[in-house]
Amino acid sequence: MRIKSWLGASLVTWTLLVTGCSGDPATGATSASSAGGTPAAETAAADNQRIISTTVAATQFTDALELGLVGIPTSSKELPKRYDGVTKVGNPMTPNMEIVKSLDPTEVLSVTTLEYDLAPVFKNANIKANFLDFTSLDHMNQAILDIGTRYGREKQAKALVDGYKAKVEQIRKQIESKPQPTVLILLGVPGSYLVATENSYIGDLVRLAGGKNIVQGEKVEYLASNTEYLQKSNPDVILRAAHGMPEEVVKMFEKEFKKNDIWKHFSAVQNNRVYDLPEELFPTTGNFAVGEALDATVKMLYP
Repeated sequence: MRIKSWLGASLVTWTLLVTGCSGDPATGATSASSAGGTPAAETAAADNQRIISTTVAATQFTDALELGLVGIPTSSKELPKRYDGVTKVGNPMTPNMEIVKSLDPTEVLSVTTLEYDLAPVFKNANIKANFLDFTSLDHMNQAILDIGTRYGREKQAKALVDGYKAKVEQIRKQIESKPQPTVLILLGVPGSYLVATENSYIGDLVRLAGGKNIVQGEKVEYLASNTEYLQKSNPDVILRAAHGMPEEVVKMFEKEFKKNDIWKHFSAVQNNRVYDLPEELFPTTGNFAVGEALDATVKMLYP
C-alpha cells in the first residue's frame, strides 16, 4: 500500500496497514499484475498442485474457481465451506512460515498490497509466491483470469469476470444521465486516518459508480490528510472506511467529526451525506462481493 505526504502534512505510519509496492524481479516472487498472462508451458493441472491461499479474498476466488487448497488463512471472517478442515497458516500479514513450509506448497497466493513485506519472506523460504493485484476491478478480473488459465479453470474464471463486467455495464446505464457527485474517501484505523485516492480499491468502486474523487492526478493509493485542503474541495459526499476494528474506527470518526470544528463546514456534513462503509463490502483490496459493493456505492452517491 503506497502512501504519500500531501501538501506538507507529515507522513502517517501505521503498523496495521502494510506498505505495498510493485513487483521486484529480484525477489523471485510473481506479481499477477505484471505477469502479462500465463504461458502455456506453465499451465498446470490443479490436481497436481498444492496451493496455499493466505488471504480471505484469494480464498473466496479459489472457491469460486473450484480449486482445492492445502492451506488457508486464519481469520475471524467466514471462509468457504469447501475448505472446512484445511490447515490454517496464520493471518495474511504474517503467515506462520513453519506451517507453510510443512505443507510443501507448489504456490502460495497473497496480494500485491502485502508484497513489499512478504516477498522476501517467501524468497528466503524458497517458496513460490504469487501476489494477486486486487487494487482495482480491472486488475482483479485479470488476476482471476490468470489463475483460471494456470489451473485449467478458464470456464469458471470467465463466468466470474463476465458477471462483474455485466454489473459495471448495468450501473453505467443506471447513472449515465445523472450529475457526477464529488467524493472524499477516508480510510481509518484506530487513532488515525488517510485519504484514499482514485488508485485505491474503494476509489475505483467510487469511479465505477459514477463519483469523482476530490483527489485527482496522484499515483499512490493513499495520502496523509490535510483537513483545510479537503474543506476547500468541499465534496458532496464523504465515505468513511475502516481497516481493522471497524466498531472502534467508527467511534474514532464520530469523535473526530464532533471535536474538529472544521468538519461542520463541509457540505457533505451539513447535508447528512457522510456514510460509514461496512468492512465486509469495502475492504482495502477487492473481494468476492464486488457487485454488492457497487450497488451500495450507487445508493450512497445517488440517494
